[in-house]
Amino acid sequence: MQLARATTTTSGELVLRCQQQERTAQAEFYKKYRQDVARTLYKVLGPDSDLEDALQDVFVEVFRSIDKFKGQSKITTWLYRVSVNVALQKLRRRKRRPEGYASAPKEELPDHETPMRALQRKESARLVYGILDTIAPKKRTVFILSEIFGMSAKEISEVVETNPLTVRTRLHYARKEFFKKALASDIPIALGAFDGDLAEPEA
Repeated sequence: MQLARATTTTSGELVLRCQQQERTAQAEFYKKYRQDVARTLYKVLGPDSDLEDALQDVFVEVFRSIDKFKGQSKITTWLYRVSVNVALQKLRRRKRRPEGYASAPKEELPDHETPMRALQRKESARLVYGILDTIAPKKRTVFILSEIFGMSAKEISEVVETNPLTVRTRLHYARKEFFKKALASDIPIALGAFDGDLAEPEA
């Protein structure tokens, strides 16, 4: 009977089984959402060596608190929230690097990339996350959710659990700070340079 239930047709069923602490459901949930969580963490944290640790921290928290999920929001929104909270904790603990623009991505490149394209993408990521590392975590987060994930202020407010006005305020100052630092460093960065151009973690 247990094996027959392993094939889940809806996210709601899967969540319910996880709330009942069913191990096969937890494994299925992890397999289904691992890549989405990894992508969120990667985009918020940047090309960081502790991505796998952050990923594990997210799912530990997910299975610890999933019984509190009442379906008032989408499961993906709730996962965004848990992922962002873990990422914020990582960012707060991260030590300031003396050379803010010196951290290069560690992710492997897609096989189809040319060497020149790979270098350009690496440089874009290095410069962008060098600046983002100097921006306060809460502002950095709304900036990334808006500019990379394309979320609205209302959607972001649901993820970070604050009101849309606060989101807009943080986003305003984050954008201002980001571009001011880019200009001060004589770095010609367009937002499109890191939207889709950064390598994402493999499943």
